[in-house]
Amino acid sequence: SASFLGLRPKGAVREGHGLSRELPLEGRLPVAAAMNGFRLCGDMLHLTSILLLLYKLHKNKSCAGVSCRTQEVYAIVFLLRYLDLTWLYISFYNSAMKGIFIISTSYLVYLMRFKPPVATTHDRERDNFRYELYFLGPSFVLGFLTAHQWMFAEVLWTTSIWLESVAIVPQLVLLQQIREVENLTSHFVGAMGAYRAFYILNWLYRYMEEGHINWVPWVGGVVQTVLYCDFFYYYVKSRTYGSKLVLPVTT
Repeated sequence: SASFLGLRPKGAVREGHGLSRELPLEGRLPVAAAMNGFRLCGDMLHLTSILLLLYKLHKNKSCAGVSCRTQEVYAIVFLLRYLDLTWLYISFYNSAMKGIFIISTSYLVYLMRFKPPVATTHDRERDNFRYELYFLGPSFVLGFLTAHQWMFAEVLWTTSIWLESVAIVPQLVLLQQIREVENLTSHFVGAMGAYRAFYILNWLYRYMEEGHINWVPWVGGVVQTVLYCDFFYYYVKSRTYGSKLVLPVTT
């Protein structure tokens, strides 16, 4: 049925990745009013991280140090989250950004998996984190248990929030193995971490200004930010001293 699929009349805003989607019965602000500077900066930082990665792959003809498996997780996240593109129009910005994230991330996976010469540089032995075993099942379970409503689109949206919270893990595991991180790769991961930081500021702002509460993306965002903390410490340290980013040996 339409309600099970999540087809809803326009009414109120729900945010996940930052691109609004609708949620009935919560009295949220209209889409245009829900945007703020923190949220816009978060969107632009995420877009910047993808553009940096595309630039690196095309410039160097190499994906050394980049986790294809993290990009695969993000592709799944965007496909689950932006399913509403097939029936819902909110704004040009909203639809365009959703399309850009889906297409660009899928293209990154294609380059690293199949397109020479980039694909020949993919380190499959090191980039082997089994997200399909550790993350997909638990994310779907959490998505079902914590969905605001048990509708198909709602469960997929909530699943995408939990899955995104751990999407960077394969990338961090790969970097920890190679230790010496190329500048463009470090900037890409740094931009991803900054995007999450701005989303925390966005949530704080919306809570203070609107009383907006949404526990699922809050908890997922905090988990994601915590995962970045160790990398971010060494990233900022390397930028401060003008040196190459070298991660410590784990014991």
